[in-house]
Amino acid sequence: MRTIYILWLRQIKRYYRSKSRIIGSLGQPLLFLLAFGFGFGPIFQKAGQGNYLQFLTPGIIAMSIIFSAIFSGIEIIFDRQFGFLKETLAAPVSRVSIMIGRTLGGATVSTMQGLIVIGISMLVGFRFNSLLSLLLALLFMLLIALLFTALGTAIGSLMQDFHGFQLIVNFLIMPLYFLSGAIFPLQGLPKTLTTLATINPLSYGVDGLRGALLGTAHFGLLIDFSVLSGLSLIVIMIGAYLFSKVQI
Repeated sequence: MRTIYILWLRQIKRYYRSKSRIIGSLGQPLLFLLAFGFGFGPIFQKAGQGNYLQFLTPGIIAMSIIFSAIFSGIEIIFDRQFGFLKETLAAPVSRVSIMIGRTLGGATVSTMQGLIVIGISMLVGFRFNSLLSLLLALLFMLLIALLFTALGTAIGSLMQDFHGFQLIVNFLIMPLYFLSGAIFPLQGLPKTLTTLATINPLSYGVDGLRGALLGTAHFGLLIDFSVLSGLSLIVIMIGAYLFSKVQI
């Protein structure tokens, strides 16, 4: 447990030492929030769907979390190339503990990113139902962060260079995001898109956030929680196995 705590704390300190990284990780979510929220808002409202900024914000929160979480995996490649990973793995502790500590640290940082986005979105007009709904949303944010941090760790354990990691992540994450219902409702979609959205794990994260903050869930909060919890556990186990096989 001490190893997990130390690595968790190290990941948080490591991230927040870099102010440029914090600002950079918020750039894309804020661009989507402002450009889409105010650009498509009148069209969304004319279609009888209500306030688009309210609808969009949970999806933007999810975006800030998944990009921060998945790219925590690139730190494994960085540490491997510069020798830091060798020092960590040489310690007399299990690799599973190291992986869990790194994953919890990355997930904590990603959840903090999501909280920052919530604060900024409130400045431009977003409102959630109650303090209890915010606490429930925090649970879903943490589950999303755990899932995608573990996924990033699994991918990073298999990759040897930064460019390959970025290509795979962009090929994987962008389709997952755009097919999650983050920027458009899942109701009334063509059958193919509905099927893709249903098997997309991020759909349940976005839906859980929207249900927690606004009280409108497409799948249902219990289903969202169950799917995210189960997938997070599975991906953490896969990530732990792949990390245990990392060659220095």
